[in-house]
Amino acid sequence: MSTEITAPIPGVFYRRPAPNKPPFVEAGDTVDAGQTIGVIEIMKQFTEVRSDVAGVLREFSIADNGMVGPGDIIAIID
Repeated sequence: MSTEITAPIPGVFYRRPAPNKPPFVEAGDTVDAGQTIGVIEIMKQFTEVRSDVAGVLREFSIADNGMVGPGDIIAIID
């Protein structure tokens, strides 16, 4: 069973905590419930995007530095 991780707010989705840092997770990585998979930035405020479930991150549906709206699917966890 798959779980969709959705954007709680609009903004720019980043897969890295900073430009010179590695991504929080990559497709194929195992994630824990509550683990940060990215951040959304709006007006210089950053909101962590966390997985609600443990599993394997199948794919990101939004590109790094891509725009998201509330409810947009960011990633899929199997």
